[in-house]
Amino acid sequence: MPSDIRVRIAPSPTGPLHIGTARTALFNYLFARHAGGTFLLRLEDTDVARSTAAFEKDILDGLHWLGITWDEGPGVAGLEEAGPFAPYRQMQRLELYAAAADVLLAKDLAYRCYCTPEELEAERRAREAAKLPPAYSGRCANLTADERAAREADGRRGAIRFRVRPGVVGWNDLVRGRVEIDTANLGGDFVIVRADGTPLYHFTVVVDDAAMQISHVIRGEDHVSNTPKHILLFEALGHPMPVFGHLPLILNPDGTKMSKRKSQTAVADYIAQGFTREALVNYFAFLGWSPGTEDDVLAMDEIAGRFELEKVQKGGARFDRERLEWLNGQWIRRLADDDLVARLLPFTEAAALAGVVDRAPGEAELTALLPLVRERLSTLASITDVVGFLWRDLAPDPATLVPKRWDPATTIGGLTAAREALAAHDPVTWEADELEPPLRALVGARGWKAGDLFMAIRMAVTGQAATPPLFDVLVALGRERVLARIDAAVAALRAAG
Repeated sequence: MPSDIRVRIAPSPTGPLHIGTARTALFNYLFARHAGGTFLLRLEDTDVARSTAAFEKDILDGLHWLGITWDEGPGVAGLEEAGPFAPYRQMQRLELYAAAADVLLAKDLAYRCYCTPEELEAERRAREAAKLPPAYSGRCANLTADERAAREADGRRGAIRFRVRPGVVGWNDLVRGRVEIDTANLGGDFVIVRADGTPLYHFTVVVDDAAMQISHVIRGEDHVSNTPKHILLFEALGHPMPVFGHLPLILNPDGTKMSKRKSQTAVADYIAQGFTREALVNYFAFLGWSPGTEDDVLAMDEIAGRFELEKVQKGGARFDRERLEWLNGQWIRRLADDDLVARLLPFTEAAALAGVVDRAPGEAELTALLPLVRERLSTLASITDVVGFLWRDLAPDPATLVPKRWDPATTIGGLTAAREALAAHDPVTWEADELEPPLRALVGARGWKAGDLFMAIRMAVTGQAATPPLFDVLVALGRERVLARIDAAVAALRAAG
């Protein structure tokens, strides 16, 4: 049943899609889908110096990749944009902001400010010296018409400041409960339009939210301090007030605020590392929200069916990469074979292009390997960590071939005997349950520890100490490659010795 709930995500294309932006977009999407409402995307691109088409594409592509789709805005259903309140890019909406500013000026709820940067800096330093918080003095708040004309005659171009009324601004936050902030803490009258005519964030966001009939503003906790300014502007412009809900910050594991300087925050990085969209959506949903049950692995539709803002926590949400990798592994296990292979292929091809492996496997080869690797993958990219030795030409390193309890001579003898036992098998009997008994019999006959011989074989044929089960590895490599790699390892040990 459609509802009148309208929510939005309004990213600024001044950087790649951030985890925090993706989480906020997801919560808005889930809220809208749960209630049968409308979810829209609006690009806040008034920071012309830093906004780029590349960042815009990264944001839109990243959200689409995650499956977070919007009903109105740029890039809906392959269109340039769609929706009744177009355009959805702020730089194409400048006339609306100018008209709204004129309304405030006409009502004397805003005024022209002709203070120079030098004058404002002097004020800031004076307040700092007096150990006072930053605040505008209001020196232009009550200029007469003649005084304004004189300043403009001197070539000064006035910015527009909004008059902040005295008193307390309060709202019932959907997440944080009742919040009240005294306007004395807002730093005085604030600029809503620069002297060059460019509108500022606090102004544009209110004008756009009102024009686009946004019913609920769901955003990060870092916007709590901005909300009183927005409420004052909604009041001054005579628009209905939306309901506000402020989501907890995403924190590093140590409780510090996650930032791009100290943390991996770009969603594109996680995509490149082989995290699935299902796992990222699942994990982002749990960054501050819980279904109230023991369920951990939930699909988008399941989360939307259970999502309620009342269940969003107030405290910060700690980002735990180990937990994300565990969840990603759970989703990898759930993928159908053909789907998993299709997702793995780009990573094996990229590894081959980067020289991590010497060749890229085909679909059939990857499909055959799924029983061996599926349970061991934490990310799609980890396929080459798990079985990259299958597609890599080995150069045996004598220093890694000798088990801890063996010396080089014992290792040479062990590998030579193991080769003889393995060579007795033809391709027809080259199966894990056929290869294991003779090697275990060899261990018993020589009085060795099975772990020592098996580690020597593993290092000889894979170059890795950690691999899937040894006998499955031998089968995957095939008889000829196993025998050739053991021969190369023995030769390397003899040459070093």
